[in-house]
Amino acid sequence: MLFNSIDFALFLPIVFILYWFVFNKKLKYQNILILVASYVFYGWWDWRFLSLLLFSSIVDYSIGLQMDKTSNLKSRKLLLFLSLLVNLGLLGFFKYYNFFIDNFTTAFTFFGGTIQPNSLSIILPVGISFYTFQTLSYTIDIYRQKLEPTRDFIGFAAFVAFFPQLVAGPIERATNLLPQFFKKREFNKDEAIIGVKQIIWGLFKKIVIADNCAQFANEIFANHTSFSSATLILGVIYFSFQIYCDFSGYSDIAIGTARLFNFKLMVNFRYPYFSRDIAEFWRRWHISLTTWFRDYVYIPLGGSRVTRTKQIRNVFIVFIVSGFWHGANWTFIVWGAINALFFIPLLLSNKNRVNTDTIAANSVFPTFREITSLFLTYCIALFGWVFFRATSIKTAFEYIEGIFKGDFSIEMLRLERFSFELLPLILILLGIEWFSRNSEFPLCSAKPSYIKVGVVIIMILVFGSFSIAQDFIYFQF
Repeated sequence: MLFNSIDFALFLPIVFILYWFVFNKKLKYQNILILVASYVFYGWWDWRFLSLLLFSSIVDYSIGLQMDKTSNLKSRKLLLFLSLLVNLGLLGFFKYYNFFIDNFTTAFTFFGGTIQPNSLSIILPVGISFYTFQTLSYTIDIYRQKLEPTRDFIGFAAFVAFFPQLVAGPIERATNLLPQFFKKREFNKDEAIIGVKQIIWGLFKKIVIADNCAQFANEIFANHTSFSSATLILGVIYFSFQIYCDFSGYSDIAIGTARLFNFKLMVNFRYPYFSRDIAEFWRRWHISLTTWFRDYVYIPLGGSRVTRTKQIRNVFIVFIVSGFWHGANWTFIVWGAINALFFIPLLLSNKNRVNTDTIAANSVFPTFREITSLFLTYCIALFGWVFFRATSIKTAFEYIEGIFKGDFSIEMLRLERFSFELLPLILILLGIEWFSRNSEFPLCSAKPSYIKVGVVIIMILVFGSFSIAQDFIYFQF
């Protein structure tokens, strides 16, 4: 079920009414409703994969209880290993099986061998990368003795399958979200108002910016050899705002929806395109994933408390694994490596945590130095996005080569629109976000502010892309 669909527009009010007016007497009933609603939400895509979601929940719930019964370190490590094996094994099979088979075949053929392995037609379960990491946080934190295991399976299963953030995050920690299922929840009018506003803002980013940019970016990337340098530059700019507004828009809708039920999810984006270096960019982009890798991969490897050589190793591991998490293609691995290469000089010069505040915190406009830093950081991000969006490494290099061929003519696309036509909408978005950069999101206020909300709704109706509906990008991850 998509957030930007009629189905969800009917589903959400029904769940909301049942939650607050029918099942509001007992916390257990509310949790049962959330669990059922979440399984309906997920099963709307393909009910067959509900068994996978249920299996992961049962495995980690059981392992958590068994881990609590023993203080023997060897036994606890064995149980943690079992959780990692089951969860990452399922993720690896569904997401990476054909990738490894195809690359093994290519390598074998390169050395003169002949092999005909069996590739499988595997459907990637929506959200498996997200809920796998979410449920792993539960067993890892129990192993680290940062969390007590729950004996309430309904609450735990609802935590794993919580429908607002099930298929594309934010990737919640068990230490943050799980306890909320066991505390009495009362309707909070202010939170509900903020939640509705956040949903509207997320829909604006998705329908007005991301879906319009998708049409242009798809056309330009699919026919990159036919376009001028100017159009190719615009193509990657459009993709950069497509992926940002698509993903952060989903996060806004998810967080806003959770607020309607008085749940607090973590912030997942903090205006990343206002970053002054690539380290700051990654503190502001997909925060739930970057902090997951920091806490469960980078720090266990030694983090920054080791030698410089090992620090570099740790950074490369985290960025490359993060890239591979996004998809079974070498382009994602290269994208991760590119970000690592730009991050390491900051680490080696101890400048990776220089920009921890908000840009132009005490003024309306940034300084020239801040503008320069912002522009250079955005250019680095654009360079990486070419590899992220390209279907192959060869295609990515062709695209980059096309940018430097020096033809800056303005072109008409097959969409019967000029290549630059979306720029005003993007500038409006940037203007709104710039003057809201100290807030969680631009409409973040419990006050009614009907004019602002009305303007955003009008822009959705006037400029929204409704004729060509686009799936959320991160569904494929």
